[in-house]
Amino acid sequence: MTKALSVLLIDDNPARAEIVQAGLAAAGYRLLARLDGTQDLISRVRDLEPDVVVVSIDSPSRDTIEDMRRTTDQAPRPIALFVDDSDPATIAAAIDAGVSAYVVKGVAQDRVRPVVDVAVAQFNRYQAMREELDRTRLSLVERKTIDRAKGLLMEQRGLGEEAAYRLLRKLAMDQNKRIGEVARDFVTYARVLKG
Repeated sequence: MTKALSVLLIDDNPARAEIVQAGLAAAGYRLLARLDGTQDLISRVRDLEPDVVVVSIDSPSRDTIEDMRRTTDQAPRPIALFVDDSDPATIAAAIDAGVSAYVVKGVAQDRVRPVVDVAVAQFNRYQAMREELDRTRLSLVERKTIDRAKGLLMEQRGLGEEAAYRLLRKLAMDQNKRIGEVARDFVTYARVLKG
């Protein structure tokens, strides 16, 4: 059995909030709290640790979008945004701020679950791509560092490229470290000794 998703709801309109809350309850989500606005959103997200943030408002202001951006940067969560009206620039700004699902004139009890599900799926996909990009960047940086360390070994010890790589690999195995870490340490020591 899977754990029910916990939700932080933001809506300053009590009638609309009731519709969203009913949709969340019907979907089996657990409502943690309802806020009237996005001010202090980061600390509320950190305190409550919701799985999803659902925002239902008339039209997102610049401040609202910026609050969501800061939250996405510092405490990433899927954000589903229901708005009454919008324009292309606001939609683009909200998506850029990390909103996972953006729905215009779509707040209805039976639409809450599919929108939240889309927000979660989009967020998970984005996070996976971001992690893959981070791994690729790290791999590229490590590859450059390994090449630099090999070059130093080749120069200082008169080794060929393959022999320099084998030496780095042996040092990594002996120290129970990744070869990129050993190469980084070696390059750092070489800089210090070069002075």
